[in-house]
Amino acid sequence: MAALLEIDGLSAGYGIGPNILNDISLAVEPGRTYCVIGPNGAGKSTMLKVIAGLLKPRSGRVVLKGTVLNRLRPDQILAHGCCFVPQEPSLFADMTVRENLRMGAFLERDRRVVEQRMQRVFDLFPELADHPSQRAGTLSGGQQQMVTLGRALMVEPELLMIDEPSLGLAPKVSEQIFDTIGRLGRTGIAILLVEQNVRKGLECSDWSCVLDLGTKRFEGPAERILSDPRIRELYLGKQLRARPAAAGETADQRPAGEGRPWGNGEHQ
Repeated sequence: MAALLEIDGLSAGYGIGPNILNDISLAVEPGRTYCVIGPNGAGKSTMLKVIAGLLKPRSGRVVLKGTVLNRLRPDQILAHGCCFVPQEPSLFADMTVRENLRMGAFLERDRRVVEQRMQRVFDLFPELADHPSQRAGTLSGGQQQMVTLGRALMVEPELLMIDEPSLGLAPKVSEQIFDTIGRLGRTGIAILLVEQNVRKGLECSDWSCVLDLGTKRFEGPAERILSDPRIRELYLGKQLRARPAAAGETADQRPAGEGRPWGNGEHQ
């Protein structure tokens, strides 16, 4: 299957500081959910910001459906079908749920289409359907996250990027958000997810990419990544014991991470 999004040799950083991302390559296929994991400061959110046009790459390319995004503005990238849901709260607190959702469909001029999209959001989030006229600022944290995701869906994106959707949410609410992401992945939308809850993020994903110190360490099917001992090393800070090299094998020929320490990722 042809990739919807292609990241090729991507390097990026902030201001005159060092690179936060170093030579990252990744291909996202249509209709699949990808979870990007790694320690704090690994460059996960930075990668999403580069794709969304909020940060310009220093080298490499970001290509969406054959279009190079490097020099496009965020609104132009959105118009190409790529929507970014950041960590930071971005709701209009004094506006109602319905008004916030309508803001997500600002590119659509047909009111009937807007209402149809809104009904699909309400079907996905019944809690919002019960409070369409409530001000967004008075909602619970979980409900606000639902409005944020719902507003992104009003664009009808082909690629939805979500940064830390469970951050600050109670476990029960997080379960609901992950269930929703799982259902979204079955609707044909490609999802690129950055998530602190590794297990939950991987359980609702098809594929995973592991970043550390701005470098892609390895990637593969989410189920396999979830059971990989290197994930335990990465998150618990434990260095894997080096196994003896096989006959004729050099250290660089071992699987990534074996017998090599991970950095703690404590950079911007």
